[in-house]
Amino acid sequence: MPEQDPQPETERAATEWAWLLESVLAVVLLVGTGLILHHYAPPSSNGLQGQVQQLTQEVQQMRQEQGMPAMVLNRYRNSICYIHGVYQVGFPAHQASLRARISATGFVVADGFLATNRHVAEPWYGDPEADALIRRGATPKLEKLLAFFPGLPASVVVTPTVVSAKGELAILRIESSPAIHQLAPLPLANGPVPPGDLVTVIGYPMGIAGMIAKAPPSVYERLAYRHDDVAAANELAALSLIRPSATYGHLGDVVGDKLVYDAPTAHGGSGGPVFNARGEVIGINSAYLDGFSGGTLGVSADAPRPLIAAAQKKGRPAEHPATPAGVASAAGHQTIDGNQN
Repeated sequence: MPEQDPQPETERAATEWAWLLESVLAVVLLVGTGLILHHYAPPSSNGLQGQVQQLTQEVQQMRQEQGMPAMVLNRYRNSICYIHGVYQVGFPAHQASLRARISATGFVVADGFLATNRHVAEPWYGDPEADALIRRGATPKLEKLLAFFPGLPASVVVTPTVVSAKGELAILRIESSPAIHQLAPLPLANGPVPPGDLVTVIGYPMGIAGMIAKAPPSVYERLAYRHDDVAAANELAALSLIRPSATYGHLGDVVGDKLVYDAPTAHGGSGGPVFNARGEVIGINSAYLDGFSGGTLGVSADAPRPLIAAAQKKGRPAEHPATPAGVASAAGHQTIDGNQN
């Protein structure tokens, strides 16, 4: 029997292996092409539309934050007042051992009522020299406390009504004036305040000196070296030059009812409102740390709510002509704990 030639079987095996290799390469090429197309293919119209909407919202938020200082200043300027006071600490039948002035800021929180700091309503609070005298038996007395509102041609008398026993907060009653009842209360924010938010602080840093410095040259030359702050403030009021200033920064931290932010301020700014990016008051400006730009301190806007309620319960401003300037008295104010409900 003749021997069979093995060549055809070898060729067939080689052909099958070649076909298998081509098939595997084709599958790999197909999968690779699919992955490339999936990676580089343009997003679907729905996904692209979502991205555009997100970017639009972010741009709108940035514009809102950038325009927020001007917005709150223009909207609430007339409800934010400059406060000037004079107090003394002394012993009975003796000349006052200490007599000093105070410049500060306050803002309308209800019809006829202002919010500010305790050291504005009781200027001797936290004053080491006054504390030493009081411990020796001296008596503090508030001689006058006047508020100057933008747009009003004269000052109005304000009287401490409710003062926090523990915090830097107080509510002042505005002696009745028809124009006062037209001032809009500033909106207080609800809920927690997250660090990192943009904030705006409005007030009267440097007091009378700050307002004179930005007055027209003719007014500046006339008032710059005048030593009577009340007379200078009255002249600025008559010229519609009682104008608060705005600074802005970011909220750095929240510790209990205390806010820490880097919006700059100076003496005279105490008691001013601190706004968030939505134009709501989140705090009351209270202090700053010298030499540290991020060390401006405020009190949360939740803290004055019980004080406002107590002041309203105690009574609205009497419907009678305002007391003449310079005879405001601190008598009759109520001291409560700002954490009470």
